Amino acid sequence: MSSEADRFATPRVAAGALFVNGDGKVLLVRKTYGNRWDIPGGYVDTGESPAQACTRELAEELGVDRQPVGVLAIDWAPTDHDGDKLLWIFDCGDLTIDEHRIQLPSDELDRWEWVAPQELDHYLIPRLARRLKQAYTAHEQGRTVYLEYGQPTMN
Repeated sequence: MSSEADRFATPRVAAGALFVNGDGKVLLVRKTYGNRWDIPGGYVDTGESPAQACTRELAEELGVDRQPVGVLAIDWAPTDHDGDKLLWIFDCGDLTIDEHRIQLPSDELDRWEWVAPQELDHYLIPRLARRLKQAYTAHEQGRTVYLEYGQPTMN
């Protein structure tokens, strides 16, 4: 017999950083595993806030000490493999001045690149491309967007 607590969602939570340079391009990193191209970020640890996870991941993946300056997108995107997922994308400011300091962990990432938003479909799996395009638009409009499977559900 299941308890009432079994009804409550316990999603996996992830946090990522969107950096946009002066040319309007988005920073992508290439993982040495999985779907390869992504934004810097990763799963939130137990007891850690999404913003704290984003800061930790930026230090681990880029060697950059940076805190989020705002929320761009929150995406409800469950998968059959991972179950319920809640994905946060944070605006992490301008990386241009720290770009020369980027140090990738060779066991996890092997490359980074600035990519024009219209080229994201060539780098990313469809659901991630949708999410990042929406986050980019939110960045350009100075707002936050709520998404489901990378699509806005509210105006």
